[in-house]
Amino acid sequence: MALSRRGFHLALGAAALARGQPLRPNILWITCEDMGPHLGCYGDSYARTPNLDRLAARGVIYRNAWSTAPVCAPARTAIISGLYPSSTGSEHMRSLVRLPSYMRLYPQFLREAGYYTTNNVKEDYNVEKPGRVWDESSTKAHWRNRRPGQPFFAVFNLTITHESQIRRRPHQLGHDPTKVRLPAYHPDTPEVRHDWAQYYDNITAMDGQAGELLRQLETDGLAESTIVFFYSDHGAGMPRHKRWPYDSGLRIPLIVAIPEAFRQLAPRDYRFGGRIDRLVSFVDFAPTVLSLAGIRPPSWMQGTAFLGPYAGPEPPYLHGLRGRMDERFDLVRSVRDRRYIYIRNYMPHLIYGQHLAYMFETPTTRIWKRLYDEGRLRPPQTFFWERKPPEELYDLEVDPDEVRNLARSPEYRQVLERLRAAQREHALAIRDLGFLPEDELHARSAGSTPYEVGQDERRYPLRRILETAEAASSLQAGAVARLAAALDDPDSAVRYWGALGLLMRGPAAVEPHRAQMRRALRDSAPSVRIVAAQALGEIGVLLELASLERHNLFVVLQALNALDAMGSSALRPYRAALEALPLEHPSIPNRMRSYVARLVEHLRSKWA
Repeated sequence: MALSRRGFHLALGAAALARGQPLRPNILWITCEDMGPHLGCYGDSYARTPNLDRLAARGVIYRNAWSTAPVCAPARTAIISGLYPSSTGSEHMRSLVRLPSYMRLYPQFLREAGYYTTNNVKEDYNVEKPGRVWDESSTKAHWRNRRPGQPFFAVFNLTITHESQIRRRPHQLGHDPTKVRLPAYHPDTPEVRHDWAQYYDNITAMDGQAGELLRQLETDGLAESTIVFFYSDHGAGMPRHKRWPYDSGLRIPLIVAIPEAFRQLAPRDYRFGGRIDRLVSFVDFAPTVLSLAGIRPPSWMQGTAFLGPYAGPEPPYLHGLRGRMDERFDLVRSVRDRRYIYIRNYMPHLIYGQHLAYMFETPTTRIWKRLYDEGRLRPPQTFFWERKPPEELYDLEVDPDEVRNLARSPEYRQVLERLRAAQREHALAIRDLGFLPEDELHARSAGSTPYEVGQDERRYPLRRILETAEAASSLQAGAVARLAAALDDPDSAVRYWGALGLLMRGPAAVEPHRAQMRRALRDSAPSVRIVAAQALGEIGVLLELASLERHNLFVVLQALNALDAMGSSALRPYRAALEALPLEHPSIPNRMRSYVARLVEHLRSKWA
C-alpha cells in the first residue's frame, strides 16, 4: 500500500534518525538570466508561466528580492561569496580578483558537509576560485550523478532569457506586441514592442525548461525531500533595466518551495501560495543555503540567512551598485527599503546611456537613441541620453517606473536624508572599494588582495576619499576650493576625486586652478594624470596613456574613455595616432579582450 504524503515525511525522518544523521534537505536552484519579476504568480497578466506559477502555489514568492548588481558577473560573485562585490573589488564587469586565503565559496562548505554539488553550467565569477568549488560544473552536471543516498545541491542556469536572445532574429512572436505594457521611459515604436514581446516569449520558453527540471525531480521521487529556489540573476535585459541599479535593474523574482518534511526550516510567515515582504539580497543567498544544510555561516559573510536554523533578522535596506560596465566606467550606488529607492551618482557628468557596444546591439537601444538625436522624444523618454543628477529618489508604490525624481522635493527631505545616510554608512561598513580607480585598486593590492587593502585604513583611507567623492559629485559650486586643495593630498585617490570634481564643473572651475591641474599631469597615479589631461584638453597626454604597449588595460580604458569625451572635432587632427593604437596585448584576460577594440572602433566611427 502506498504511503500517504504525511507517512512519507515520517518515514523519511525516521530513516535518517535510524542512521544517526540529521535530516538534511536536497536543494535545487533553478536560475535564469536577465529577467525581472515578470511572471503570472507576481501578477503579470501578460506573462504565460504555468510551471513557475504552480511552483509558487506550493511555495512562496518574495516580493522584495534584489540582485546586488544589475549585470551578471558581479551579481553571481555576490551569490557565490556571500560578500558585496564592492567590498572585494569585484564589482566591475568583468574583472578577476583574489579573495583572502581564509575565505571560501559556499559550495566548498557544502562539499565538506557531504553534499554533492553541481553547477549546470554558467559560473562567470569575478573572483578567482580558491581550489575546487563544485563536484561537477558542466553541461552534464546533474544530481543524478551523485552517490546513492547522498544529499545534493544542484544549480541549473537557463539562458534563453538572456539579453542576447531578445534580439535574436528571425523570431515569430507568440505574445501580441500591441498588448505589452511599455515603461514610461521607452518610446512606443514597433522595434521596442517587438523586443518586449520577444522578451516575454523567452520567459515562456524558459518556464517550459524549468517545468522539465521539476518533472525530473518528481520522476526521481525527490520532490518531497528537495527545497527548490527559482530566481533570476538581475532585472530584465532591456536597456535601462540591465546595467542600472534601479529597482527595474535589480528586482528579481524569487520563489522558494519547502516541502512539508522540512517545514521547520521555513520562516514563520511561510504559507503555501503566500507572499513574503522581507527584504532579501544576493549576499543573503550563501548564508541561507548553508543554514538550510545545517552549517553555521562564517562571520565574514556580509549577508544574513533568511531560512533555516541560522536565519537572522531582516535587514533594514537593500544595496545595489554599478561600476565599470564592459568598456565604460561609472560609479553608482543605490539603496532601498520597502517603499523608496535612493540613487547616488558619483559621476553625474556622464550620461546614463554611455555608448556600450553590446547594449547597442539591441534594436530598442538603437531606435531609442536615434529618436533622441532627432529631437523626437519628450521627458521621461529623454532622460537616459542625458547627464545624471547627483541624487535620485523614487517612491516605488506610486512610481514603479522610477521617472519622477523626488530628490529635490522638500516633502521628501527626511526620506532622502535617511536613505543617503544609509548608503554612506553601508559604504563605510563594508569598506566599499569602488572609490578607487580600477588601476589603483590593483596597484594597491599587489602582494595582497583588494578586500584586505580595503580593510586597512592606512592603505585605504576611505572616509577621506569618500568625503572628497561626495563633494566632487555634489556639483555644488561651494566645494571648488576644497576640491582644489584635494589635489595636494598625499593619497592618490583623494587627488583623483579632487581633479574629477573640477572636471565635472567645467572650465569655470578648472581655469582658476590651471597651474595645479598642470602639475597633476605629472602625478604618480595614471588616473589623476588622465583626469587632468581631459580637463585641460591635453590629447597628446591621453594618447600616450591609451597605449597598451606602455600601460595596463585599466589605464588604457580610462584614457580611451577620456578621449571619447573630447568630441570628434578635437580628435580629428589626431586621427592617425588613434588608428595606430594597439588593440590587444597578451596580458589582457580573455574575458576582457574586446574592450579596447570596442572603444577604438567607436572613436573611429565618429568621423567615418
